[in-house]
Amino acid sequence: MAKKPTKSRQMSVYSNLTHKRKVKKDTQSRKKAEYMASLPKHPFKRMLHRMHPRRLAGYWFSKKGLFMALKIAGIGALLVALMIGALFAYYRKDLDSIRPGELAKRVQTTVTRYLDRDGKPLWEDKGDGNYKLVVNAEDINEHMKQATIAIEDKDFYKHGGVSVSGITRSLVNNTKGGSTQGGSTLTQQLVKQVFFADEAQKRGFDGIPRKIKEMILSIEVERMYDKNQILTLYLNESPYGGRRNGVQSGAQTYFGKNTKELSLPEAALLAAIPNNPTIYDPYNVPGHESLISRQHKVLDSMVSESFITQSQADTAKKYPILDNIQPAAEQYAGIKAPHFVQMVRSQLEQELGKATVGRGGLTVKTTLDLEIQNKLEADMAKMFSGGFGYDTSPSFIGYSNGAATVEDTKTGQIVALMGSRDFSYPGYGQDNAALAFVQPGSSIKPLVYAQLIQNQGPGKPNYGSGSILADDNSIDDIYGAPLKNADGKFKGSINIRKSLTMSRNIPAIKAMYISGKDQTWKTIRDLGNTFYCTQGGDAQAGLASAIGGCGTRQVDHTNAMASLGRMGVYKPWSGVLEVTNSSGEVLKTFKDENTQVVDPETAYIINDMLGDVQARKNARLYGGGDGSGTTVSNSIGLKVALKTGTSDKNGKPKDIWTIGYTPNLSMSVWLGNPDTSILNLGYSYVPAKMVDSVLAHASQQYQNQGKGKISDWFTRPKGVQTINGELFPSWYNKNQGQSNAKLTFDRVSKKKATKCTPEGARIEIDVLKFNDPITKGVGYIAPDGYDATKDDDVHKCEDAKPTVGTINVDRITGVITVAITSPNPITDVDLQVDGVRVDAVKNGDTYTATFAGKGKKTISVTATDKLYYTGTRSSEGTFGPPVLTTSDSRN
Repeated sequence: MAKKPTKSRQMSVYSNLTHKRKVKKDTQSRKKAEYMASLPKHPFKRMLHRMHPRRLAGYWFSKKGLFMALKIAGIGALLVALMIGALFAYYRKDLDSIRPGELAKRVQTTVTRYLDRDGKPLWEDKGDGNYKLVVNAEDINEHMKQATIAIEDKDFYKHGGVSVSGITRSLVNNTKGGSTQGGSTLTQQLVKQVFFADEAQKRGFDGIPRKIKEMILSIEVERMYDKNQILTLYLNESPYGGRRNGVQSGAQTYFGKNTKELSLPEAALLAAIPNNPTIYDPYNVPGHESLISRQHKVLDSMVSESFITQSQADTAKKYPILDNIQPAAEQYAGIKAPHFVQMVRSQLEQELGKATVGRGGLTVKTTLDLEIQNKLEADMAKMFSGGFGYDTSPSFIGYSNGAATVEDTKTGQIVALMGSRDFSYPGYGQDNAALAFVQPGSSIKPLVYAQLIQNQGPGKPNYGSGSILADDNSIDDIYGAPLKNADGKFKGSINIRKSLTMSRNIPAIKAMYISGKDQTWKTIRDLGNTFYCTQGGDAQAGLASAIGGCGTRQVDHTNAMASLGRMGVYKPWSGVLEVTNSSGEVLKTFKDENTQVVDPETAYIINDMLGDVQARKNARLYGGGDGSGTTVSNSIGLKVALKTGTSDKNGKPKDIWTIGYTPNLSMSVWLGNPDTSILNLGYSYVPAKMVDSVLAHASQQYQNQGKGKISDWFTRPKGVQTINGELFPSWYNKNQGQSNAKLTFDRVSKKKATKCTPEGARIEIDVLKFNDPITKGVGYIAPDGYDATKDDDVHKCEDAKPTVGTINVDRITGVITVAITSPNPITDVDLQVDGVRVDAVKNGDTYTATFAGKGKKTISVTATDKLYYTGTRSSEGTFGPPVLTTSDSRN
């Protein structure tokens, strides 16, 4: 029989275990102490020692390190699970608002009212009227569903709301520098449209919470609804450009049919729009090329997903889809200032969001002055009916379209605008040419000279209206091609005032070359031409941009010139005074912003040159009336700064511009053809007729309203100098290179005399001496009619000169006869007898004179021809009968 363990034995077992634990603990403590003793004593060195990669690797690959990693991973997974659960629970409460029944209520719109600045109605946007915005799944064309999936989310039926592959593909593409791509699924886009339509696009870390919410809600939507429901919700909610959201609205608006009746090319076009509704709006003519390209991409994607065959896609691409779009004008019955209102609406969509504008219920008080708008429309109609004179009519000049913008100079607010000759005109009447990119021609030159007159910095020459930039071919090598003016001629050493008033090309190009192209571009853009030389190939434009070689929008160009009228201050143009919603909440209000771009002295000098009525008359570039281009304005005492411009195409005129401004109002008019075809004549004074008429009317109205006087003109800054009758800024040094001098000219050629110029043809004239900034040589500017840039080319040293033949004297009659031959007509014969001039009579090549004296005399003859060449001969002759001697009498 086995013995039971005694109490002492049991105690020894526990004691042994305790002892083993103690020994193990002591061993671990000893090892730790030994390890710590092996480490450097300095804390920083000890940290570096412990962070050695080999030691770190040894720890994490040990049993202890692996156990620690498992604990960290477990705790992290638990925290992530708790956080995700909490986020799902928090955000899931928002899903009720996208149930199909609620969605129909949410997308219904109310009327938005557009008013002019005085509260007069312009348009009531009634939204889609009786259009049914929300349609059931069975009422949506299968092509529409397939096209949307193919272009927006080809994995729609595979993911659960968030596409990992889509996000990865987007990141990879963007990292490689390809076109920016989003990784959003259709479900995510639906959630964005419902929950985030009114939020500004957030970037970086600011958008992370929203992105998390978006992904969570997308997963929940996928859990609550089937794919067909989600697709239907998306199609009912998405923006399709034009006036309203929802595929049914798009189908009704653009094709006049229900969604179920859409053809393949129509469905593909609609599916192309939501990616960028503003650019791909079918009524946005400048975006037509992009829209069709996007439609073709939709069709190609449908082929790739086997929704249609290649043959179907090819047939659909050939269908003239744009020719079958419903005219936009039918949607705007009764609208006033339609181009302006549409422009304002588009601007609000960008600033407030398409969903906010689309929901309607807004009151938009615009900057438009309906009275000025009515005058503008009346004068545009007059222009196209030939009412301004035959020499300005469309048939004579060759234009078929026009656009005009009138801006309040002081505020930058647009008070009138027409984007075409007539909004209801067939074909292109609805297109807003005031927002199209058109080359401004010479009307850009004032902005180029504005940069030149700015202070060029220490050690550099400065310029004013009297500075000389020679109109010659000295810049051909720099430009890289022969340069010419519109008339194919050179004007020589003329000052900037004449260069600008006469619109000479070469001095303007020299101005940009001196200032620097990039700096000049910056000034042009900062003054208001925001997109000048930024669109397409324009970004690589050269010095030709000094004469309007890049495109700009009329609204921007008008504002840039108005910046000069604000004495160099830029204000962004605006079409909105205030926007309120149906609750009376102010969503947007006009904000007065100011940026001083060029010095007031610079702006004043440009304004003075453009407002020089006499210089305009002398230039003879402005037809009709007094030749200044401002006949009506002059008659009421209104002084206008005016500049014309003409762009060309293959050497032929294509666009004609006139821009005029005062301290109170600024206006520009463009005339041309929508297909950019050439004009019959490049008479840029033609649009000046409208500028003159409208500005005079609007200025009279401003005076009546107390907004400004007709007599208002720009106040001269104190620093502006007057030198030899021209204006220079305060930073201009009088001794920097211009001085008075004398120069000898040839009377015949009116050019500088040479050694071959006859003495009689020489004349000394007072000139202005200057240093040419291009050639670095010395130049001269002479009075009108004389050319100091060229040498006498009429006289040559080998030219034949007049020849005076033998001088014969009939002593009895006292008649002197001399023959004179010359290759050029003789203009003067100086015949003298003993220093006394005797009138000579011409008889063919022979000249005769009668002298009444007696005795031996000295006769001299000097013949001068029309070139001032001379021929001279002298001889002695005896006058009177001979004296008889004694011997003679005996005979």
